[in-house]
Amino acid sequence: MSSVETEKTPENPLNTADSTHGTDSSETKSAASQQSGKADNERKDDGIEYLPYTSEEQLYPLAELIAKGLSEPYSLFTYRYFLNNWPDLSFVAKDKETGKIIGGVIAKLEVDNKDQKTKVYIGMLIVDETYRGRNIGSTLVRLVMRAALHRGVDMITIETEVTNTAALNLYQRLGFVRSKKMIKYYLNGNDAYLLKFWLKPA
Repeated sequence: MSSVETEKTPENPLNTADSTHGTDSSETKSAASQQSGKADNERKDDGIEYLPYTSEEQLYPLAELIAKGLSEPYSLFTYRYFLNNWPDLSFVAKDKETGKIIGGVIAKLEVDNKDQKTKVYIGMLIVDETYRGRNIGSTLVRLVMRAALHRGVDMITIETEVTNTAALNLYQRLGFVRSKKMIKYYLNGNDAYLLKFWLKPA
């Protein structure tokens, strides 16, 4: 699945070290709390309102944004599956002046069949091209991190194309690390990185 955050960020090569493995639970939760706290600070500024997903009135403009910005957009059925089952894990960003939805993140809860660890999987993250560079993408991810922390899950995961430097840099700044590289993961033939943020020790 494609999950591309197209907000502009400074180049900063992603650290391949699995630095959060073995980290004390209180430290990882503290890191997540700090990130979710930053979401509050960034929400105070520039005419952007962040809202939880509540209805299909938000779905159609969000789906249109994703279709334009992601390499492999989903069907409306897939969006509804995520949003109807886990509405507390999805958020939209809206321009206060125009009322236009200009970004969003859609996530779901999963349980690993092998070790029964719970995770929040971020399936889609998008910001309107004309609103990039304003920390909207990072704020949306931090809102998901807060929701995941509230649910008590073990980790948060996301995939992105290896060529999407902006997304990789953004996730690194938020504390995600590369878990593995998936060869020819996307339909366009591009490879992907699986990125993880641990909320509990691995």
